[in-house]
Amino acid sequence: MITKKSREELKLMRHAGSIVALVHQEMKKAVCEGISTLELDIIAQKIIKENRAIPTFLGYHGFPASICTSINEQVVHGIPSKDVILKAGDIISIDVGATFHGLVGDGAWTYPVGEISEDKKMLLETTEKALMAGVSRMMNGNLLEEVSAAVEDVALAKGLGIVRQYGGHGVGRNMHEDPFVFNYRTGNKTILKTGMTIAIEPMLNLGRDDVYVLDDDWTVVTADSKASAHFEHTVLVGEDGPEILTKLS
Repeated sequence: MITKKSREELKLMRHAGSIVALVHQEMKKAVCEGISTLELDIIAQKIIKENRAIPTFLGYHGFPASICTSINEQVVHGIPSKDVILKAGDIISIDVGATFHGLVGDGAWTYPVGEISEDKKMLLETTEKALMAGVSRMMNGNLLEEVSAAVEDVALAKGLGIVRQYGGHGVGRNMHEDPFVFNYRTGNKTILKTGMTIAIEPMLNLGRDDVYVLDDDWTVVTADSKASAHFEHTVLVGEDGPEILTKLS
């Protein structure tokens, strides 16, 4: 069942989202050659806790960290580690969740480490563009299919692979709520209504669509080892159109 959020719930979600945005603001500064993904996790957890929120991911189905850090061919759910050191030319997708008074904000961004290849630049630019295309369709009365189609059209225009097994989702009292949001057309006739809050999150690949999970039971990687990018915002179907909740207030 898709839940519509009350005014008080939305107030809390905006605050949770602003904490996610604050973490990403610091991640953008911190990502550099030589830093470990564990150091990024420590920075993120400190910010979340200093803002009286809970790291949503920590302990979620046993996940051992506060953020997901996925590098190059890793798509999502990468586990931070002191042994994983960023190198110039890498890209890193950082997924952040913060729970404030029981309400969740969820947002991801992919960052370049120093100078990156033209292919990777195109991948990042296109995946961000696909996110915003999906966000633009989050309007009362639209079909959820229109969100998926907008993402797919941007991806296909650049010949990028679309991750099929993972996608966006409702978010609120729980990190994962109905509906599931595919990043390609499926014929979904769900009607968007004012008050719905959904995480839109395209995951696009430089190569094929196919992905698999590593032996750590978390990290998802591309089957052809080509780079992947992940961008995500929590978005409200507002009375006057889409409202991005994972932004600085």
